[in-house]
Amino acid sequence: MSKAKKLKVEEKPILWKDRRRIFGMPISFTSYQVSEDRLYVKKGLFNTETDELLLYRVMDIRQVRKFWQKIFRVGTVSLFSTDKTCPKLDLRDIKHPDKVRKFISTQVETQRDKRRIAGLEHFGGSVDGAGEIGV
Repeated sequence: MSKAKKLKVEEKPILWKDRRRIFGMPISFTSYQVSEDRLYVKKGLFNTETDELLLYRVMDIRQVRKFWQKIFRVGTVSLFSTDKTCPKLDLRDIKHPDKVRKFISTQVETQRDKRRIAGLEHFGGSVDGAGEIGV
């Protein structure tokens, strides 16, 4: 008999989590989590989809609060990244969007410093598919 090998995956602690809210209540099937270096978005009940975004790839962050979102004390934080599969990621209808935006911004800067990565917009260039900086 052969024994199945167990996968050992290091789980990093979750620093922030929330759910998409409907009328201010967390009753949707979309959840958001931020660890030290990644953001996870899980959607669905029967068929689930999980997006994972490395925080150092985030280039810009925007917060929007429409009138009805203000009524229910929620907002949307949009992340724009260099990720191929997820260039724009919306954290929709979350509580305390201003605090979340600031928290994610701090985490992004921490991860960039840790990896010694500077934003390419400061250099006036962009990265092409081969990883070369173009001007």
